[in-house]
Amino acid sequence: MKLKKGDTVAIIKGKDKGKTGNVLRVFGKENRVFVEGVNLKKRHRRPRKAGQKGEIITIPHPLHLANVMLICKHCGKKTRVGYRVSGAQKFRLCKKCGGDL
Repeated sequence: MKLKKGDTVAIIKGKDKGKTGNVLRVFGKENRVFVEGVNLKKRHRRPRKAGQKGEIITIPHPLHLANVMLICKHCGKKTRVGYRVSGAQKFRLCKKCGGDL
């Protein structure tokens, strides 16, 4: 998984194309991520108790990894992720500027 919780990503496909946000949650096996403020859906909720009104709530839905691209902290551009191994540690790096992510 090349993305982690807290990474800043840009949406490159879909109805929210061009928006950016932070990754809230990552589902590795399904290749999906939750991005803050993106891909919001409306859900109609029924009243649960007598006298309570029904409501429409907004719920975030996950996006596929192919629809998002990581934004580098150093150069601020959309980039692919590479890896650098030094000793027993593995670091992610930006393919455009070479800086550590």
